[in-house]
Amino acid sequence: MKVRSLPIIVIAAFALFVAGREAARGGPPAKDNPVSRSVVVRGTVRFEGAAPRPTRISMSADPDCAKLHPAGVSSGDFLTGADGGLQNVVVFVSDGLGDRSFEPPKQPEVFEQKGCMYQPHLVAMRTNQELDVINNDTVAHNLHSVPMNNREWNKSQLPGMHIEVTFPREEIAIPVKCNVHPWMKSYISVFKHPYFAVTGKSGSFELSNLPPGTYTIQAWHEKLGTATQKITVGPDATKEMEFVFKAQAGH
Repeated sequence: MKVRSLPIIVIAAFALFVAGREAARGGPPAKDNPVSRSVVVRGTVRFEGAAPRPTRISMSADPDCAKLHPAGVSSGDFLTGADGGLQNVVVFVSDGLGDRSFEPPKQPEVFEQKGCMYQPHLVAMRTNQELDVINNDTVAHNLHSVPMNNREWNKSQLPGMHIEVTFPREEIAIPVKCNVHPWMKSYISVFKHPYFAVTGKSGSFELSNLPPGTYTIQAWHEKLGTATQKITVGPDATKEMEFVFKAQAGH
């Protein structure tokens, strides 16, 4: 018996029906799914020129703090690696995400007072994410944030005490100080999206899972200010970047 071919229009209609069923069941991801076609932006931040020495700290005003650092200690305000990699720089997307919104992480960011110093020196976190501030010292501290876009707070913190705070608005960067120990200074950077990183000893950074697009990327350092670059990246791409800060006249 001879089998006749189905008309093309019938085959096409059946294919559309199957595709609709797949979509309704949450079938294969769409081709423009940003997660499956995500971008990685990575690179380094370097300092070029004669690097100033890190600020030496005197804790003589509080002997309990001073005895924790018999060899002395330096601030984290200017730290460079062997190849000029600049530490404690926050690198982030400042423009290009449009009206995308992101849920804050449920896991808190941790900020310690340890050895009469803030650790880390630069905290980066999300808006409405909890910041768990821990006093791991045997002395009392005072935690005083001085923001421009968020609410200022000033809290005393006894040894072993936890303080939980949040920031509802984006801000780069919020100075934090201790009114009891004036050498204790740090910064908190708050973002409404997850695309940021803080450089370590090598000056390296990585921004993962970005959707393809055109972005403005900024690098901020407390002493050297801000550097900006604009990039365009396609699907499944890895973009390499380098920020270079140079010695300023008179420094």
